[in-house]
This record gives sequence, structure tokens and C-alpha cells, in this order.
Amino acid sequence: MLNLRFAGGIALLTATVISCGAATTSLAAEERVPAEPTLVDYADPSGIPGLSTRIITESDETGRRVHASYPVVEDAPELGDRLREVVTGRLELFERNAVAPSSAVVPEFNADWQLSAASGQVVGVRLSIGELSQAGWVNSRTTVWYDRAEGRAVDSTGLLKDGDALASLAALTRQSLTGKSGVDAGAVTADERFFDSLAFNSRGELVVEFDDYQVAAGALGRVAVAVPARKVTDLLSPTGLRAQRAATAVKTVPPLPTSEAVLKAAASGRPPAVSVEAGTVDCATAKCVALTYEDGPAPGTGALLDVLAEHDARATFFTVGMSAVAQPGLLRRMSAEGHLVAGHTWSHRSLTSLSTSKIAHQFTRGRDAVGQAIGQDPALVRPPYGATDSEVVETARGLGLSLVGWDVDAGDLGAGDAEEVARRVVSQARPGAIIRMHDTSPAGVEATPAILRALAEQDYVFVTVPELYGPAGTRPGHVYASTPAPAR
Repeated sequence: MLNLRFAGGIALLTATVISCGAATTSLAAEERVPAEPTLVDYADPSGIPGLSTRIITESDETGRRVHASYPVVEDAPELGDRLREVVTGRLELFERNAVAPSSAVVPEFNADWQLSAASGQVVGVRLSIGELSQAGWVNSRTTVWYDRAEGRAVDSTGLLKDGDALASLAALTRQSLTGKSGVDAGAVTADERFFDSLAFNSRGELVVEFDDYQVAAGALGRVAVAVPARKVTDLLSPTGLRAQRAATAVKTVPPLPTSEAVLKAAASGRPPAVSVEAGTVDCATAKCVALTYEDGPAPGTGALLDVLAEHDARATFFTVGMSAVAQPGLLRRMSAEGHLVAGHTWSHRSLTSLSTSKIAHQFTRGRDAVGQAIGQDPALVRPPYGATDSEVVETARGLGLSLVGWDVDAGDLGAGDAEEVARRVVSQARPGAIIRMHDTSPAGVEATPAILRALAEQDYVFVTVPELYGPAGTRPGHVYASTPAPAR
């Protein structure tokens, strides 16, 4: 049977299995859904003028996997600077401590973000950082606030008046945690490291989040408490009071669906994404190649679209959902200009390291982000790092998604310059090839004009991935990496 219990304000779903007369209880980590009052209503980033994303990636050749994203806002440069410091500092620690990959686990660093609140006075950014090692994923959270009135970025404890206020909050937090199963309330002290992710829910209560293993075993997942507004208001600094007001009036984005909702999700009603120019080229007779760009949208994506338009070339963009939500206008431009917008999951975690329900979360959340931007749901998805297994394939099949790999890797995340990237692509291209590039890579974007010119001189035509396969198109649950060369 299923039992629901709470730890630190989090609903924990446990399954009790009766076997041979003995009852055992296990925590299903992927089934946990944050329960009120620790839910924070995240703000819609597309409504913030001048907001764009910065993305840090590394070549697979490093022996580890890195994808980290954080926002920058034009009129709040101090916020972007502080977020970069947090992300790069954590990445440096990860790189120093990461062990060589085994046959089963490749070390991975992943950072994504959401807006805890946004108003004319304050912006709060919650970074969620995951680190994968032989022991599994360890997740941590850090929230940074920018006070427009004071023109400065502060860490979460900047929401409090002073050290005495921090001590009072620590006491209130211990009180809230006391008696929670599996949680060590006594571990909490007035140390800023316990209070580096503070935000407010829609009722103005202060939500305190803890990292994995700070106050409980990692198996408990996210542990958080919500301290009533009447108890914390007197502890808040002017920045904290502005943040509290902003959170109670936040324009929200849709919350993450529950695991049950994901696995039983019905179709959105949106049509499948297609290129508006699909069908204009017959790849059974023409020399077709498919340029694909992944990990964006990014700062260089707009310039890349300009280049593709100049050369009358179309491409397939595998977009990360969280970046798509922040910059939907770029996705709409891609679609309007004849490119195909496809999925690259929600936050770019390697799918083979996740449970079935978390794989489904990544697929469906990413698909919905694209669908809301362009009015069409992508039917294609590229798994991050190209990592697939039978569980990933079957989950994709159940959700009606086709998986796309590549057979030519531009290597544009490596140490080579644009000239080397272009030379590599042109030398390996063949009819029916799927070419992997990144719109997050300056070298890849810079190499694109030379690639287009050289391949056009060889009579290649640039199409989207489904067009390589003719009228039959692609089928859910299949992995596509290239096509046979057409008979000529």
C-alpha cells in the first residue's frame, strides 16, 4: 500500500511491500512532490526585459559532463556576476574532486535555475546544482537576490537584518524540523551555509531549503521548511521586505507536474512541430545534410540565425527547455524562418543516470516549454550527451518521441578554433549525414558560414532531420543517427 508522510514540509511517498510475512518500507525518491507550504511560485523569466542565459559546457573529451546555465539581466550586471561566481566556484570544486569515469558512471555537473521572484525592485534566482559521482546524484540549492533599489546582489542571508536575525531564524528552523522523521534538527546552526537558499512563498512565509545530506540522509531528497510570515517579518532587512512583497505578487510559470501526471499525461492538443518548408526538397535524389545545433538558445543563437538566413539554409535546433522558457522569442523566430525546433530535455541531465519517472519529467517538461513558445510540440528529442539505454528508448516511445543522434561531430566544444571546426565538418560530411554542432559554442557559430559555403559548392542542400527520411519521417522510440546515401 502507499503511505504519505512528511519530512521538512516535503511529502514523501513510501511503498510498503508485504513479502513472506515481513513488511519493508522504501523511499521512492522520484515520487516526492514538494507539499505546501514549501512550494515557491517561480516567476516567468520571459517577462523580464533584457534577460538572457549564459551556458557553460565542456567537451566530452574531458572525461566528465558539464552543463551549467544561469541568467543575466541587462540592468542588473551585479546579479550575473554573482551567479557566475557561484557556478564557476562550484564547478572548480567538482573538477578537482571528480574521479576518472568508470564504465558505469561518468562524473557530471549540472546547474539550472528558476526565478524565485521578480519585480521592479528585486529579482531572486534559485540555482539548483546536481553533481553525479559513483555514489549517485547529490543536489544543492543556492538563491541569490538582486536589490534594484540598492543596486547590489546579495546572497540569501542578505534578506536578514543581521547576525542576531540569523540566529533567530536558525532557532525557528530547528523548531520546525524537530520531530520530522529522518531529519537531524540539531544539526542546524546560525551558519550561513545552512541558509544559502531562502525565498518566500505566495503567503509571504520564508522557505528555507537544505542541500542533500545537510540535515538528513540523501535518500530523503529535498528537505525544506516554511517559517510563518508573522515570525520572520521583523527579522528581514529592507531587501528581504522587498523580496517578500515581490513573492506575494509573482507572475508564475506552470509548476512541475507530478510523476503520476507525467506518466499519464494526455496529448497537449498542440500539433507536432514541423518546418514550414518541409517537403520542398526530395532527399531521395538531392544531396541532403542536416545541420543540428544543441544546448541553446544562447547568446550566439540570434547571430547564427542571421547566418543561416543569408545562406538560405535550414537547421534543426535541439533546445533545452529551461532556456526556451526564458527566451521564447528566439524559438518563434527559428520556427518562422523554416527551421525545426526540437527538444533537448528540460535541464540537460544525462538520462541514463535517472529513474524512469525523472526521464519522463525531462522529456515532457522540455517538450512543453517548446510547445508553449511555438504552438507546436516537438516530436524529436536529442538525449543530452547522446546517452541512451533501453529505459530511455522505451520512455521516449511511450511519449511519442523519436531520438536523434549524429554521425558527424563538429567537435566545437573542444580546443579547436572555427577554422578547424569547419574543416572537420566538411571533410566528414556525406549525403544523409546528421551533423552535431552547438549554438552555445562561439567556434561553432563562427564556423557555420565556412561550412555552408564549402558544402554548397559540393551541391549539398541543408534540410531538417525528418526530411532526410522522406515521406516516412521518423517513428517514436527509434534512434536516428544518419541515413543511407541516396541512389544517384
